[in-house]
Amino acid sequence: MKNEALYNYVLRLGDDSLILGQRLGEWCGHGPILEEDIAMTNISLDLIGQAMSLLNYAGEIDGQGKDHDALAFLRFENEYRNAILLEQPNGDFAHTMMRQFLFDAFRKPLYEKLLDSSDQQIAAIAEKSLKETRYHLKHTSEWIIRLGDGTDESHQRAQKALDLLWRYTDELFFETEEDLALVAEGIVPAMKVIKAEWSKTVTAVLAEATLNIPTNNWQFEGGRRGVHSEHLGYLLADLQYMQRAYPNMKW
Repeated sequence: MKNEALYNYVLRLGDDSLILGQRLGEWCGHGPILEEDIAMTNISLDLIGQAMSLLNYAGEIDGQGKDHDALAFLRFENEYRNAILLEQPNGDFAHTMMRQFLFDAFRKPLYEKLLDSSDQQIAAIAEKSLKETRYHLKHTSEWIIRLGDGTDESHQRAQKALDLLWRYTDELFFETEEDLALVAEGIVPAMKVIKAEWSKTVTAVLAEATLNIPTNNWQFEGGRRGVHSEHLGYLLADLQYMQRAYPNMKW
């Protein structure tokens, strides 16, 4: 039971990084300025690197001989456990930055708490990933403030992105009875602790950006259980094409 709970938890972490990394990589060559094009591509690569470490560990826990490639390329849509927020289309630059910011504000305190995990492998992955994630949050926070407190046009686009994406944020703090057992063993942190830190960061940055937190409390969920939006299928078609077309191909 513990192995299954740990597998599911690590798989969720890996899928979050994989799907967001793939989505962010779509900006490569299309950034608004050269410097930002490179920055977004590097963040995408960071996330893919995190996904590799996490999915490899998930494969080890599962014990079925699957590595990160098998888990990334050879699952069906309903077997992915990423949050629905992360599969949403890029939209404009403000939309992409807002999606990334809302996630980074969640991932940073999560990795900080996972540093103290009693599972040494999780703690090691968190230590390496935290260095990258701190930069990601700094980068997106600055852009949210710049866009929100910028021109009328940039403010309007940033507010529209926040209004559209806010409904997906609650799923980031998904927690099962199995997860609570891992919390009790000191393997993972309680999500209520992470949500408190997330709320503190998000509230402060959005206030400085002169953006209003939506009052609509409707929340979408399902991704953690394999029920996704229509967007994930199209994303996976791109992600998996080469492996599906040429199985076991070696570079």
